[in-house]
Amino acid sequence: METLKAASDTLFILLGAVMVLAMHAGFAFLELGTVRRKNQVNALVKILVDFAVSTIAYFFIGYAVAYGVTFFGSAETLSPKNGYELVRFFFLLTFAAAIPAIVSGGIAERARFNPQLAATFVLVGFAYPFFEGIAWNQHFGIQAWLKGMFGEEFHDFAGSVVVHAFGGWIGLVAVLFLGARRGRYSKEGGIAAHPPSSIPFLALGAWVLSVGWFGFNVMSAQTLEKISGLVAMNSLLAMAGGTLAAFLVGRNDPGFVHNGPLAGLVAVCAGSDVMHPIGALVTGAVAGALFVVLFTHTQNRWKIDDVLGVWPLHGVCGAWGGLAAGIFGAKALGGMGGVAFGSQLAGTVLGVAIAVTAAAIVYGTLKATVGLRLDPEEEFNGADLTIHKISATAERDTSW
Repeated sequence: METLKAASDTLFILLGAVMVLAMHAGFAFLELGTVRRKNQVNALVKILVDFAVSTIAYFFIGYAVAYGVTFFGSAETLSPKNGYELVRFFFLLTFAAAIPAIVSGGIAERARFNPQLAATFVLVGFAYPFFEGIAWNQHFGIQAWLKGMFGEEFHDFAGSVVVHAFGGWIGLVAVLFLGARRGRYSKEGGIAAHPPSSIPFLALGAWVLSVGWFGFNVMSAQTLEKISGLVAMNSLLAMAGGTLAAFLVGRNDPGFVHNGPLAGLVAVCAGSDVMHPIGALVTGAVAGALFVVLFTHTQNRWKIDDVLGVWPLHGVCGAWGGLAAGIFGAKALGGMGGVAFGSQLAGTVLGVAIAVTAAAIVYGTLKATVGLRLDPEEEFNGADLTIHKISATAERDTSW
C-alpha cells in the first residue's frame, strides 16, 4: 500500500507539473499576441530560453535555498518513493519559472536579451526561493512569529503572493528601469497606440493559461490524499468573476476580456482551499475590475509602459489575493478558517518588499554595468534582431 501511495502521489504531482509547464506556452502566446509583429520572434524565443535558464538556476541553487534539498548524489539515491522528490522539484520549478515569464511581458519590445537571462538566473536562483522558503518552508521563524502575533500563519495555498505578486512587482521595477518604448509617449503628452498584433494568439494564450491553472491550483495539494474539489470550484468561479468584471468594466474590449479570467485566477490562488465559492467569485470579480482600471491608469495617466500589464495583473491582483484569503477564508464569511487578516497583510507586504528590493538590486546593477535596453536601431526595427545575432537560421520578414 505504501508503494502504491508513493506511486500515486508521484503521478499526481507529475501531472500537475506538466499542466503548469503547458502554462508557459500560454505566457508565450499571450505575449506573442500582444506585442507588435516585428517582435513576435523575440517573444517566443525569450520565454523558452528563460525557462531553460530557470531550470538550471533552480536545480543547482534555488531549490536548495528554499527547501535545503540538493540533487548531487547518485541517481540511485535520488529516487526513493518512486522519485517523488524529483517530481516535486519539477512541479515547483514551473512555479519559479513563472517569475521571468511574468516579467517578460512587462519589459517586452525594448529589453536586451542576454542581460534579461542574467536577471532570470539571479531572481530564480536566489530572490524567489528566499521568499518561497519563508512562506512555504518556515524559514527564519517568520511564520511562527506571525502565528504568535495574529493567531495564524500567512496562508498562500498556490502562490497569489509567492509567485504572482512577487513576479508582478519585479516586473514593475524592471519596466521603470527600462523606460517606455521609443515613440510610445511624446513630449507633448500624446500617446502612440500599440494595439495587440493578434487577438487570436492573445486569446489562445489566455485559454492555455486558464486550463493549466487548474493544475497550478488543484495540484498544489502535492499529494493525492490532500486533493480538494473546493479548490477546483473556487478556481472556476474566480475565473468567471474575473471574466465578467473585465467584460463590463472594460466595455467588451477583447484584450481586457481575455485577461479577466487570468486576473481572477491570480487572485484566488492564495485562498482557493479555504474560501466559500461565493467568496471566490467576489475575489475574482474584484481582480478583473482592478486589472482594467489599473492597466488603463498605468498606461495612460502614469505613462508606465508595462506592455502586457503584468503589474496590475500579477502584482496588484496577486496582492489582492493574499488579502482576500484573509477576508473570504474566515469562517464568518463561510470560509474554512485557519487564516488571519493581519498575517495575510504582513505576509503580502513582506513579499512585495522583498520583490522590489531584489528587482532594484538586480536591474539597477545590470543597467549600470551592461545596460538593459536595445540600441535605437534594434528597437526601431524589431527586438527580434537580438535573436538573429544568436541564431543565423532565423529569417526576418522585412514586410513587417
